[in-house]
Amino acid sequence: MLADDHPIVLNGLENLLRVEQDLHVVARCGGGDETVVAVRRHRPDLLILDLHMPGKDGLAVLRELHQDRRPTKVVLVADRLGEEEVLEALYLGVHGMLLKALLLRMLVPCVRTVMAGERWFEKRALTRALDVLLRRHTGEREMAALLTPRQMEMVRLVALGLRTAEMSSRLAISEGTVKTHLHRVYRKLKVDNRVALTLYAQSKKLV
Repeated sequence: MLADDHPIVLNGLENLLRVEQDLHVVARCGGGDETVVAVRRHRPDLLILDLHMPGKDGLAVLRELHQDRRPTKVVLVADRLGEEEVLEALYLGVHGMLLKALLLRMLVPCVRTVMAGERWFEKRALTRALDVLLRRHTGEREMAALLTPRQMEMVRLVALGLRTAEMSSRLAISEGTVKTHLHRVYRKLKVDNRVALTLYAQSKKLV
C-alpha cells in the first residue's frame, strides 16, 4: 500500500513496483486518516508511508497503527529525516526508512529486504539519531548524579516551556514548592534562570 500527499510521487512509486511481477499495490492514499482506514481495510503486507504529509503525518499514522498492533510492515519515505523523527519511528517499530532522493534506485531492494524480515535504514540519519540517543543518555546520567528524580522532572518541564502554575498543577504541589525546587536546581547546575536552564537541558538533549 502507498501513502503520499503528492499524486506524482504516488504514480512514481506505483510505476517502480509495477514492473515487479510478485508485488501488487492494493491501495493508494493521499492523507493520514485515509491511510489508517485503508490499512485496517486491506491489511497490506507492507505500507510505504510519506513521513511529512500535511495534517496527520507519517508519525501520527504510525502511532495509530502501533496501537492496533497490526502485522503490516512500514517503510517511511521522506525528503529529510530528523534525529527525533528517526528515534520515534524506531520506537514505533518502523521496518525501513528511505530518502526520496534514493527511491528510484533503492525502493525495490528496500521493499524486498523488509519483506524478507530484515530492516532497511538510511545510514546517516540512523547514525545521527543514535548519536542524539547516546548524548541524551550521557546527559541524563550526568544530571542524575546531581539532581533528585523530582528535580530532573522539573528540568524537563521547564525546558518544555511550562510556567510555575502549570508545573504546580502537573505535579500536584504548591507553587512555592516548585520555586524551592527550581532554586535548588539552579544552584546545583550553576545556572541563573529558566532560560539558562532550558539551554542547559537542550545541550544535554533532554528535550
